Amino acid sequence: MTQPEPISRNPDKGYIALLGWSLNAVEAVDRFDRRYVVVAPDWAGEYCVDNDIPYLPWNFERLNDRSMEIAETLQKLGVDVAIPLYEETVEWAGAINSVLMDNPRLLGQAMLMRDKALMKRRAQLGGIRVGIFEEARDKTDVIRFLKRVNQTLLKLDGDPNDPIHLKAFDKAGSLGHRVIRTPDDVDTIPEEDFPVLMESHLDGWEFAVEAWVWGGKIRFLNISEYVTLGYSVFVPATPELERYRPQITEQIEKLIKAFEIDFGFVHPEYFVTSDGEMYFGEVAYRPPGFKVFELLERAYGFNAYQALVLAFDPKTTEEEIDAFFPREVVDARGYAGCYGVYPRRRVVSELAMPEETEDDDYFESHELTAPLEETVTKRTAFGTHWGLVYFFGDEPYRMRELLKRQEDLDFYV
Repeated sequence: MTQPEPISRNPDKGYIALLGWSLNAVEAVDRFDRRYVVVAPDWAGEYCVDNDIPYLPWNFERLNDRSMEIAETLQKLGVDVAIPLYEETVEWAGAINSVLMDNPRLLGQAMLMRDKALMKRRAQLGGIRVGIFEEARDKTDVIRFLKRVNQTLLKLDGDPNDPIHLKAFDKAGSLGHRVIRTPDDVDTIPEEDFPVLMESHLDGWEFAVEAWVWGGKIRFLNISEYVTLGYSVFVPATPELERYRPQITEQIEKLIKAFEIDFGFVHPEYFVTSDGEMYFGEVAYRPPGFKVFELLERAYGFNAYQALVLAFDPKTTEEEIDAFFPREVVDARGYAGCYGVYPRRRVVSELAMPEETEDDDYFESHELTAPLEETVTKRTAFGTHWGLVYFFGDEPYRMRELLKRQEDLDFYV
């Protein structure tokens, strides 16, 4: 059997540090032309050694007087830039890059991307529309905010309350996200969740954006359509959502300016209201959840992790960027979607893929495993799905209906 040709690393291009662990990211960068090193917790060490992956152990949960050590170690290695792979490494990347690039502002920028309250204020200062928001230190703050929002909306006694949303300051995506409608709901919030960000409810169509930024400009912008938040997403979006692309692009350009983003990748979430107004939800500076990078590769053929490297590498050229990215929407080969399965029953004993799902010509694969325990823990807030089911097809509205239909099916019985 012939061995594959070894990848040739270009010494004139940047030397990349990946912060955190994602097997798909590591494999993608291993197939790319940049030198790289993976900075990950101890448990990744054995896999890296066995598979000849350049590796440095680091505990991202530990903040102490040795925290500067990782930046200095990477600097001595000659690393040019650190790329965060998940939420908890965004601040580390900002701190490390402020040293590697001699730009202290990068740490402050990373802090903005991590603290949802600071993020909202910065967006507001940049002239971006946001809902009403406040920080809460305890349950009484939440009750006061709920009352004040509904008073502002001129609710009368006996009218149902407009809900408010609670979000953890620094968690990824829908983790720590709760919807509060009554003072009784407030009692269900565990004390350890505080402090939290509170927001008024925005009645609109929520969607996400993935934008690669280089030289302060958008180089590729994808609009991800949520079917049900926390359950399903597909790319590219339906023509119905894509018609907002000019306004969405304008909003992302405002965001880039407000947060002074010169390079890298942003993953913001927005709402579009029935009258076409755009409201900013939040923004992340790392790859999205729900395997959207993998969905993009299925739909377009380019590897989104390699795109991440290009957007972060200070030694990337304009020509490389132009040659790498396809044209948005028109170059897509079809629509790629996934559904996050969460058991609908309280007690389950086995995985039972619905025939209806497997027989559908859009169905491609799944990563579900047999249940480890029989009792299904109650899903708090959006909870964590048990695995993803992947679909691919050429009709966006059929994709949307198919993903919605999955919510009525039992994958675990």
